[in-house]
Amino acid sequence: MRSISIFGATGSIGESTYDLILRAGGAEAFRTVALTGGRNVARLAEMARTLRADVAVCADEQSLPALRDALAGSGVAVAAGDSAIAEAADRPADWVMSAIVGAAGLVPGLRALRHGRTLALANKESLVTAGPLLMAEAARYGARILPVDSEHSAIFQAMAGEDIAAVERIILTASGGALRDWPMEKLARATVAEALAHPNWAMGQRITIDSASMFNKALEVIETREYFDVRPDQIEVIIHPESLIHSMVGFRDGAIMAHMGAPDMRHSIGYALNWPQRQDLPVARLDLAKIASMTFRAPDLARYPALRLCRDVMQTRGLAGAAFNAAKERALDHFLAGAIGFMDMGHVVEDTLARLLSDMRLETDAMTLEDILGTDHLARRRADESVQALAKGKSGV
Repeated sequence: MRSISIFGATGSIGESTYDLILRAGGAEAFRTVALTGGRNVARLAEMARTLRADVAVCADEQSLPALRDALAGSGVAVAAGDSAIAEAADRPADWVMSAIVGAAGLVPGLRALRHGRTLALANKESLVTAGPLLMAEAARYGARILPVDSEHSAIFQAMAGEDIAAVERIILTASGGALRDWPMEKLARATVAEALAHPNWAMGQRITIDSASMFNKALEVIETREYFDVRPDQIEVIIHPESLIHSMVGFRDGAIMAHMGAPDMRHSIGYALNWPQRQDLPVARLDLAKIASMTFRAPDLARYPALRLCRDVMQTRGLAGAAFNAAKERALDHFLAGAIGFMDMGHVVEDTLARLLSDMRLETDAMTLEDILGTDHLARRRADESVQALAKGKSGV
C-alpha cells in the first residue's frame, strides 16, 4: 500500500488533495502517515480519523489540547509546533504533499527530501527562498520534486519527452486577479474583501490577494527559473483572464505547447499524485465551442511592480529570494491588518530589498538553511520598519 503525508492539510491545496485521496479509496487505498494543519483542529482531526493517519500535527501549540481531545480514542498520535511538523516529515512516506503556505513550508520539505521522498511541491516559497539548496538536496538523496502549482505542472507536462536545450521560452499565464480591470487611481483604495473576489479560482486568502497584486506570479517566475534551470530572459508573463491555458512552452522551431484545462487545482494535484500515469479526475472538461475565444494582454509593470522586482531578485540570486519572499509575506500581513494600502505592498517590498542590499551581501553561491532562515528573519524586521516609516510619512510626523 502506498504511503502518503499531507503538510498543510486544512488549506485549499490540502483539502483538494484530501478529496482526491478519498475518491481514490481513502484509507483502504493509501496509508496516511502524517497530516498537519494550522488552527482548524476540528477539521484536521476529522481528516485524520477518516484517513486513519499515524499522526496529526497542528502548527499552533496552544491548539494541542483541543486536537488531543478531538482525536481521543482514535489511535492517531498528536503533536504541535514547528519542530513537531519537521519531525513528522522524517516519518517514512512514499509521497509527500508540501502545501504549507509561506516560508514555514521550507524545513519540512527539505526534511522529506533528505529521506528520498517524492515531494509534491505546492509551496512555491521553498524554491523562491532556497531553490539551489532544494534542488541539490533532491539530487543528493535521490528524491523527486513534482510541481503542483498549476503553471509549473503545465510546464512540466508540456516538456514531457522534450530536450530542455530545445526550449526557447516559457510563458506563464496570469489571471490578473480580482482587480485586473480597475483604473490605476482606484487601486490604492482597494480593500481586502475586494482583492479577495477572484473571478476564476477558489483559493486561500493569502494566495488570492497575492494573485491580485501579482506577487504570486512574481514568485512563480522565480520558481520557474529555479526548477527548470532556464535563464530569466526566457521567462515571460502574459495576462490571460479566462485562466484556461495554465502555461506555455515555446521551442526553438517556433512551436508552442500550451496546457489547457478548467481552473481546478485538482488537475495538477492529481497529476502529481498519479505520476507517471494519468488517472480519471473529477475536473470539468472544456467545451471549446462554448468558450469560443480566449484573450491575452501584456501586464502593466506600473500596476504590478512585483513583476519588475522579481527580475531584480533573479539577477541578484543567492539570498535575494529569501529576502523578497519574507518582505512580501510581511507586507501582506500589514495589508490584511489594515495598516497599509494595496499598492503600498510593492513599496514595502522594494524598500526592504534596498535596505538589505545596503546591510549585507545577498549574492552568494553557497547557501545554508541557517543563512536562509537568518535572511528571512532580518527581512521581516526590515519590512516592519518600512511599514512604520510609511505610516509616519503619511501622517506627516
